Amino acid sequence: MDIGRFGVWHPLFSRAPAQRLRAAAQEIESLGYGTLWFGEGPGGKEAFSTAGILLAATSRIVVGSGIANIWGRDATAMAAGAAALGEAYPGRFLLGVGVSHAPLVANRGHDYSRPVAAMSAYLDGMEVAAVNLPAADPPPSTLLAALRPRMLELARDKADGAHPYFVPPEHTALARKTLGPDRLLAPEHAFVLESDPATARAVARRHTTAYLAMPNYANSLRHLGFSDDDLADGGSDRLIDAIVAWGDPATVAQRVGAHLEAGADHVALQPLSPEGPDLDDAVTQLRTLAPHLPR
Repeated sequence: MDIGRFGVWHPLFSRAPAQRLRAAAQEIESLGYGTLWFGEGPGGKEAFSTAGILLAATSRIVVGSGIANIWGRDATAMAAGAAALGEAYPGRFLLGVGVSHAPLVANRGHDYSRPVAAMSAYLDGMEVAAVNLPAADPPPSTLLAALRPRMLELARDKADGAHPYFVPPEHTALARKTLGPDRLLAPEHAFVLESDPATARAVARRHTTAYLAMPNYANSLRHLGFSDDDLADGGSDRLIDAIVAWGDPATVAQRVGAHLEAGADHVALQPLSPEGPDLDDAVTQLRTLAPHLPR
């Protein structure tokens, strides 16, 4: 599976009308990006439905769930969905799975008290289910939305790698050390093509504020040495500059490329727009950035 060095993660991949989604996917594919990444959460489409729309609309680009929620379907259904897409689109579907976040899991009526144990048992269930499913050639890779050491160890031992979200290159270096050399590492990194510091950081804070309220992300950043002051009020300038790349295209390309230097195989780029998620603006930024990215 060739996922390329850079892909695109965008929240509207799972929320936009199908017609707009198809058009955006085709435009991004034409720009040479290797993978389309989409989330699964409140207000969005179901993960395998989203993947099917994106795969059917394109011809080359890999499509990855980033992530499919383990609380949204049992392990047998997850394995079956991945097998179906892997067989229908050989080498083009990548399954990213995750435990989500305590408040969202509670809304579904589940217990989030032992997320690592829950993921471990879930992966075991997927392995058992796969025995009776049609074989895809090659089989879809499975990545975990892993941030902290224990989940990264699970990604090393029971999956094909990790798809960390909301992380700086310093996290990528630590993740590679835990995963070892043979597991796929594909972090997400947000960016905005804006050179004015105040404007860029204001756009970034609209993105970071909600994520910093989630304990998983806050604890991950504390583990990297950020303080509670850094996490307050949408993030300090230091935290913003670590999580969101901003500047002219060459500067942004250098900053997101730092993940590759730190050990990533691939970086999922998330374009941020001044007024909130916007596919038209995202494609414009991606078109501008593409020639500057390291190949």
